[in-house]
Amino acid sequence: MTSFLTPPRTWHRPLVVCSALMLGLVLVSGVGLVVDSRTLLDESVWVKPLKFGFAFALYAGTLAWLLTELTKGRRLGRWLGTVFAVAATVEVGAITAQAARGTFSHFNADQADPVTLALVPLLTFGVMVIVIAQLILAVVVLIQRTGGAALNRAIRAGLALATFGMVVPVYWMVTEIHSRTLTDANGHPVQMYQGHGIGDPDGHGMPLTNWSVTGGDFRVPHFFALHGIQVLLLIAAVLAALATEHVWLRDEKVRARLVGSAALGYTGLVAVVTWQAWRGQSLIHPDKATLLALAAVLLLTAASTAGAVVTARRAAAAPARTPELSRTAR
Repeated sequence: MTSFLTPPRTWHRPLVVCSALMLGLVLVSGVGLVVDSRTLLDESVWVKPLKFGFAFALYAGTLAWLLTELTKGRRLGRWLGTVFAVAATVEVGAITAQAARGTFSHFNADQADPVTLALVPLLTFGVMVIVIAQLILAVVVLIQRTGGAALNRAIRAGLALATFGMVVPVYWMVTEIHSRTLTDANGHPVQMYQGHGIGDPDGHGMPLTNWSVTGGDFRVPHFFALHGIQVLLLIAAVLAALATEHVWLRDEKVRARLVGSAALGYTGLVAVVTWQAWRGQSLIHPDKATLLALAAVLLLTAASTAGAVVTARRAAAAPARTPELSRTAR
C-alpha cells in the first residue's frame, strides 16, 4: 500500500493548486444552482462549471499523485503537469466566465460579443494544449514501471483510457458542423457551430449530465473514459488492502491479473458506449445490438476474473496440501 500512501506534500504543487481551485468552483457553482435562476438549454447556467470543476478536480488530483510515481522522465513529467494545470485553469476559467455572463462557452460563434471573441480562442487552444500534454504524459508513463505490477497496470490502462476520452470528442467536434441559432440566458440569439452528438447536437434531456435522450452523445464515452483511471486505481488499492487478510491475493501477479480483468471490462464498456454514440443512439435507449455487446463484455470480464481467482486460490492452497500428500505417498 506504500505507493498509494505517498504524502500529499510531495505531490505536484501546480496540479494540487489546480485541483483545489476546481473544488472551490464546485462549491461556488453549487451555490449558483440555488440562488441563480438563469438557464441555458433548460438547465442552470452553473451546471456546466460544476461538472467541469468536479471532473478537473478529480483528474488534476490524480495526476498530481501520479507524477510522484515517475522514475524516468520525472522533470519532463513535472513540466507537463504544470502545463496541464495552467491550461485546465484557463479553460475552466473561461467556461465559468461565460456561465456567469449567462451565455454559451463552447461552440459560440457570436461575432458581436467582444468578450466571447476573446474567450473562445482560449477555449479552443486550451483543449489542444490539454490533449497534447495528456498524450505526452501517456508516453512518459508507458516507458517506465511505476510501483508494483498491479499499480503499474492500473496506471497504464487508466491513462490510455483518459487519453482516448479526451481525443474522441475533439475529433468528432472538428469533423461535424451543426450551425444553428440558440437563445442564451439573457434572451439574446447566439450563432452556434459544432456540437457534442449525432441527431441532437446540443444533447439535452438527462438530469445534471445533460446527455442527449434523443440521439448519440460523445460526452458519454468522454466521461467514462476520462474517469477510468480513478476506477482502476481504486480497484488496485482495494485489492492491496484485501491482501492483508486473504493469502491468495498477496501475490502481486494475481492482483495484476485482476486489475487487468477490470481494465478489460472497463475498456469494453467505453468501446460500447462510444459505438452507441457513433450510431446516434442515446445511452438510456440501447437497442438489441448494444445490449448484446454489453452482455458480451460482462461475460468476458466475469470469465477472466473468475479464472484469475480460481487459479490464485488453487496456487495458494497447494503448499498446504503438500505435506499431507507426502505422508500419503509414504
